[in-house]
Amino acid sequence: MTENAKPNLSSEGHRHRVRERFLRGGGRDMADYELLEAYLMIAIPRRDVKPIAKALIAKFGSFADVINAPQSELLEVDGIGENSVFALKMVSAAAVRMSWEQLKGADLPVIGNMDMLVDYCRMSMCYQDVEEFRIIYLNSKNQVVDQEIQQKGTINHVSIHPREVVRAALDKKACAVIMVHNHPTGDATPSKADVEVTKNVKAALESMNIELHDHVVISRYGYYSFRDGGLI
Repeated sequence: MTENAKPNLSSEGHRHRVRERFLRGGGRDMADYELLEAYLMIAIPRRDVKPIAKALIAKFGSFADVINAPQSELLEVDGIGENSVFALKMVSAAAVRMSWEQLKGADLPVIGNMDMLVDYCRMSMCYQDVEEFRIIYLNSKNQVVDQEIQQKGTINHVSIHPREVVRAALDKKACAVIMVHNHPTGDATPSKADVEVTKNVKAALESMNIELHDHVVISRYGYYSFRDGGLI
């Protein structure tokens, strides 16, 4: 069956009940497949979407895994077409945008918002299939002011160049930076190369009176902070 199947009038009562339940509790009391079903009711208005929602959760594991799944794999699920993929990816993009705006709008120094920083970085980076290196720029109060994706690499390597990090920090007039990169393999433990390049970047930044506040390695299953680990 396709996204544009004929309307099933017998499902209208069920759809109404799902909508009412969501509006009463904001989705907080709904299982992942139920929340996904509620969303798919909008994206696919002409058929029963509960089996599709359950199939998606069975294939990918969770609501977050579904909205971040590759397009090609989503399209393998019966009932999912281009419109549904577009809608699911919009949810993912909206979640990342909201998380960034909350992080950037926070009044406290980032050291008091590390959970928020990690949540944003995991949301925006941990589902990537290659390593990605980005810089979070901080002002004199250690508040987040901007970010930049500097490099994308392979599944287990991304190049980090101290000179480029310094140049970027100077261009942004940053007083401090946080480096972040992801490990698509799932293990957030830094490699020897990660440790070595972090030392080199720290020294290069200090020569320009810019602080390397932290280097965070993100994965789907956790994170590693160089500052917390005593490596900065």
